[in-house]
Amino acid sequence: KDLLAIKGLTEARVEKIKESARKLDCRGGLFKTGIEMKDKRKQVIHITTGSSALDKILGGGIETSSITELFGEFRTGKTQLSHTLCVTSQLSFDSGGGQGKVVYLDTEGNFRPERIEAIAERFGLDVEQTLDNLIICRVFSHEEQMGEFAKQMCQRCSSLVALALFRVEFPGRGELSERQQKLGQHLSHLVRLAEEFNIAVVIVNQCMADPGALSMFGPVIKPVGGHVLAHASTTRVMLKKGKGEQRVAKIFD
Repeated sequence: KDLLAIKGLTEARVEKIKESARKLDCRGGLFKTGIEMKDKRKQVIHITTGSSALDKILGGGIETSSITELFGEFRTGKTQLSHTLCVTSQLSFDSGGGQGKVVYLDTEGNFRPERIEAIAERFGLDVEQTLDNLIICRVFSHEEQMGEFAKQMCQRCSSLVALALFRVEFPGRGELSERQQKLGQHLSHLVRLAEEFNIAVVIVNQCMADPGALSMFGPVIKPVGGHVLAHASTTRVMLKKGKGEQRVAKIFD
């Protein structure tokens, strides 16, 4: 459908392109036996978050071949956890890492190299090498986000992307339908890349108050993105403030 919209491409030419793409498909066919799927699951890597307690509730850490979503209010540790994953993704497999590079799509301008340096020193990694293994892209629109992610992600182990741009660029109910369609396309692409290249996708999401929910302990929050994002995310982690400087992580269902 998208190819037919390109000027100069006929249906016959599009069919030839699709046939060539099928021949290059590295998935080894659409249908697999249960044994083949079991063997594929054995290749899944769990990347440590730097917190043994959080790793425990995640079943060992951030899982590859899937999307993990982090959401919460401001100052709940989302950015800090994202910076930590930039470093732990480069650790060896024996140390709970992924031995790979990281693509960090920064939609809010909150990436700080000095944080990476401090975390790298904590894990005993070379600071310069750690920074060199990070690919940071400051994006200002959802078109840039969707395009740059596809270019950089295929050869990386872990990627971090924030979806705040979709909320900013499609405000109000009048543009809700278009926003959800664009978001669904983007997430579908991320899922395919994660499964095909066995990489971890971490989404840093915003939240909003739920006026329809009642609670004795203050306002109830829920992640933005609706059901489209909920269906695409394999694991959803809600971060919130605890006593003092403590932060609480909870699997959101």
